Amino acid sequence: MVNDATLIKRILAGDRHAFRWLIKSNERLVYGVVWKIVGNAPDTEDICQEVFLKVHDKLDTFNQESKLSTWIAKIAYNQALSHVRKRDILQNSADVDEEAFRERITDGADTPTDRLEAKELKTVVHEAIEKLPLPYRTLIDLFHIQEMSYAEIVEISGFPEGTVKSYLFRGRKLLKDAIRGSRHLI
Repeated sequence: MVNDATLIKRILAGDRHAFRWLIKSNERLVYGVVWKIVGNAPDTEDICQEVFLKVHDKLDTFNQESKLSTWIAKIAYNQALSHVRKRDILQNSADVDEEAFRERITDGADTPTDRLEAKELKTVVHEAIEKLPLPYRTLIDLFHIQEMSYAEIVEISGFPEGTVKSYLFRGRKLLKDAIRGSRHLI
Protein backbone atom coordinates (compact mmCIF):
# COMPACT_ATOMS: atom_id res chain seq x y z
CA MET A 1 0.00 0.00 0.00
CA VAL A 2 1.29 3.43 -0.96
CA ASN A 3 1.06 6.25 1.57
CA ASP A 4 -0.94 9.38 0.77
CA ALA A 5 2.09 11.62 0.15
CA THR A 6 3.69 9.20 -2.33
CA LEU A 7 0.39 8.61 -4.10
CA ILE A 8 -0.22 12.34 -4.46
CA LYS A 9 3.29 12.92 -5.85
CA ARG A 10 2.78 10.16 -8.39
CA ILE A 11 -0.59 11.53 -9.49
CA LEU A 12 0.71 15.10 -9.73
CA ALA A 13 3.59 13.77 -11.85
CA GLY A 14 1.00 12.41 -14.31
CA ASP A 15 0.87 8.75 -13.25
CA ARG A 16 -2.55 7.63 -14.50
CA HIS A 17 -2.27 4.24 -12.78
CA ALA A 18 -1.83 5.98 -9.44
CA PHE A 19 -4.98 8.04 -10.04
CA ARG A 20 -6.90 4.90 -11.05
CA TRP A 21 -5.73 3.31 -7.79
CA LEU A 22 -6.94 6.37 -5.85
CA ILE A 23 -10.35 6.07 -7.52
CA LYS A 24 -10.58 2.32 -6.94
CA SER A 25 -9.65 2.63 -3.26
CA ASN A 26 -12.14 5.46 -2.60
CA GLU A 27 -15.05 4.75 -4.94
CA ARG A 28 -17.17 2.92 -2.34
CA LEU A 29 -16.66 5.72 0.18
CA VAL A 30 -17.58 8.41 -2.34
CA TYR A 31 -20.58 6.49 -3.68
CA GLY A 32 -21.83 5.85 -0.14
CA VAL A 33 -21.54 9.49 0.92
CA VAL A 34 -23.19 10.80 -2.26
CA TRP A 35 -25.93 8.14 -2.29
CA LYS A 36 -27.02 8.96 1.27
CA ILE A 37 -27.53 12.59 0.30
CA VAL A 38 -28.85 12.32 -3.26
CA GLY A 39 -30.70 8.99 -3.09
CA ASN A 40 -30.87 8.05 -6.77
CA ALA A 41 -28.40 6.06 -8.85
CA PRO A 42 -28.08 8.16 -12.03
CA ASP A 43 -27.42 11.39 -10.12
CA THR A 44 -25.12 9.60 -7.69
CA GLU A 45 -23.00 8.18 -10.50
CA ASP A 46 -22.72 11.58 -12.19
CA ILE A 47 -21.78 13.29 -8.94
CA CYS A 48 -19.16 10.62 -8.17
CA GLN A 49 -17.51 11.36 -11.50
CA GLU A 50 -17.59 15.08 -10.68
CA VAL A 51 -16.03 14.34 -7.30
CA PHE A 52 -13.07 12.49 -8.80
CA LEU A 53 -12.59 15.17 -11.43
CA LYS A 54 -12.53 17.77 -8.67
CA VAL A 55 -10.12 15.62 -6.63
CA HIS A 56 -7.79 15.43 -9.63
CA ASP A 57 -8.06 19.18 -10.29
CA LYS A 58 -7.58 20.19 -6.65
CA LEU A 59 -5.08 17.54 -5.53
CA ASP A 60 -2.25 20.06 -5.51
CA THR A 61 -4.15 22.02 -2.84
CA PHE A 62 -4.44 19.05 -0.44
CA ASN A 63 -2.48 20.10 2.67
CA GLN A 64 -2.17 16.60 4.21
CA GLU A 65 -3.45 17.77 7.61
CA SER A 66 -6.04 14.98 7.40
CA LYS A 67 -6.22 11.64 5.67
CA LEU A 68 -6.64 11.77 1.91
CA SER A 69 -9.83 9.69 2.17
CA THR A 70 -11.32 12.23 4.60
CA TRP A 71 -10.50 15.06 2.19
CA ILE A 72 -12.10 13.10 -0.68
CA ALA A 73 -15.20 12.35 1.44
CA LYS A 74 -15.52 16.06 2.23
CA ILE A 75 -15.46 16.87 -1.49
CA ALA A 76 -18.11 14.18 -2.09
CA TYR A 77 -20.26 15.52 0.73
CA ASN A 78 -20.04 19.10 -0.57
CA GLN A 79 -20.70 18.09 -4.19
CA ALA A 80 -23.76 16.10 -3.19
CA LEU A 81 -25.14 18.91 -1.02
CA SER A 82 -24.53 21.39 -3.82
CA HIS A 83 -26.43 19.13 -6.21
CA VAL A 84 -29.35 18.79 -3.80
CA ARG A 85 -29.48 22.54 -3.20
CA LYS A 86 -29.59 23.15 -6.93
CA ARG A 87 -32.61 20.86 -7.14
CA ASP A 88 -34.21 22.66 -4.19
CA ILE A 89 -34.61 19.40 -2.30
CA LEU A 90 -32.49 20.20 0.72
CA GLN A 91 -34.51 19.45 3.85
CA ASN A 92 -33.96 20.67 7.38
CA SER A 93 -33.82 17.94 9.98
CA ALA A 94 -31.83 15.53 12.23
CA ASP A 95 -29.93 12.03 12.99
CA VAL A 96 -29.84 8.14 13.84
CA ASP A 97 -28.36 5.08 15.84
CA GLU A 98 -27.93 1.66 14.33
CA GLU A 99 -25.56 0.12 16.91
CA ALA A 100 -28.31 -1.54 18.97
CA PHE A 101 -29.39 -3.47 15.89
CA ARG A 102 -25.98 -4.70 14.72
CA GLU A 103 -26.00 -7.77 16.94
CA ARG A 104 -29.28 -8.96 15.42
CA ILE A 105 -28.15 -8.21 11.88
CA THR A 106 -25.53 -10.91 11.47
CA ASP A 107 -24.54 -13.27 8.73
CA GLY A 108 -23.72 -15.94 11.32
CA ALA A 109 -27.30 -16.88 12.15
CA ASP A 110 -27.79 -20.51 13.19
CA THR A 111 -30.79 -21.70 11.19
CA PRO A 112 -32.34 -20.79 7.85
CA THR A 113 -35.16 -19.10 9.77
CA ASP A 114 -32.62 -17.04 11.76
CA ARG A 115 -30.82 -16.07 8.56
CA LEU A 116 -34.11 -15.04 6.93
CA GLU A 117 -35.13 -12.97 9.97
CA ALA A 118 -31.68 -11.33 10.06
CA LYS A 119 -31.94 -10.51 6.35
CA GLU A 120 -35.43 -9.05 6.80
CA LEU A 121 -34.28 -6.97 9.78
CA LYS A 122 -31.29 -5.70 7.81
CA THR A 123 -33.64 -4.67 5.00
CA VAL A 124 -35.96 -2.89 7.46
CA VAL A 125 -33.01 -1.05 9.05
CA HIS A 126 -31.63 0.11 5.71
CA GLU A 127 -35.08 1.20 4.52
CA ALA A 128 -35.59 3.10 7.79
CA ILE A 129 -32.22 4.82 7.36
CA GLU A 130 -33.14 5.87 3.83
CA LYS A 131 -36.34 7.52 5.13
CA LEU A 132 -34.52 9.61 7.74
CA PRO A 133 -34.11 13.33 7.15
CA LEU A 134 -30.98 14.19 5.16
CA PRO A 135 -28.53 15.18 7.91
CA TYR A 136 -29.42 12.17 10.07
CA ARG A 137 -29.07 9.55 7.36
CA THR A 138 -25.83 11.11 6.13
CA LEU A 139 -24.22 11.25 9.57
CA ILE A 140 -25.42 7.74 10.44
CA ASP A 141 -23.90 6.46 7.22
CA LEU A 142 -20.58 8.22 7.89
CA PHE A 143 -20.40 7.00 11.49
CA HIS A 144 -21.93 3.51 11.40
CA ILE A 145 -21.51 2.36 7.82
CA GLN A 146 -18.29 4.14 6.76
CA GLU A 147 -16.99 3.86 10.36
CA MET A 148 -15.54 7.36 10.45
CA SER A 149 -14.52 9.09 13.66
CA TYR A 150 -16.25 12.16 15.05
CA ALA A 151 -13.24 14.25 13.99
CA GLU A 152 -13.51 13.02 10.40
CA ILE A 153 -17.26 13.67 10.31
CA VAL A 154 -16.72 17.18 11.71
CA GLU A 155 -14.20 17.86 8.97
CA ILE A 156 -16.42 16.44 6.23
CA SER A 157 -19.73 17.98 7.32
CA GLY A 158 -18.54 21.24 8.83
CA PHE A 159 -20.81 20.65 11.85
CA PRO A 160 -19.33 21.15 15.32
CA GLU A 161 -18.60 17.89 17.17
CA GLY A 162 -21.45 18.51 19.62
CA THR A 163 -23.88 18.89 16.74
CA VAL A 164 -22.63 15.65 15.17
CA LYS A 165 -23.09 13.78 18.46
CA SER A 166 -26.51 15.32 19.01
CA TYR A 167 -27.67 14.49 15.48
CA LEU A 168 -26.40 10.92 15.83
CA PHE A 169 -28.25 10.54 19.14
CA ARG A 170 -31.51 11.94 17.74
CA GLY A 171 -31.13 10.00 14.53
CA ARG A 172 -30.65 6.74 16.41
CA LYS A 173 -33.84 7.47 18.30
CA LEU A 174 -35.72 8.14 15.06
CA LEU A 175 -34.31 4.95 13.59
CA LYS A 176 -35.23 2.93 16.67
CA ASP A 177 -38.80 4.29 16.59
CA ALA A 178 -39.11 3.57 12.85
CA ILE A 179 -37.89 0.02 13.30
CA ARG A 180 -40.23 -0.60 16.21
CA GLY A 181 -43.06 0.57 13.95
CA SER A 182 -41.96 -1.91 11.29
CA ARG A 183 -41.34 -4.73 13.73
CA HIS A 184 -44.68 -6.34 13.05
CA LEU A 185 -43.33 -7.15 9.59
CA ILE A 186 -40.54 -9.30 11.02
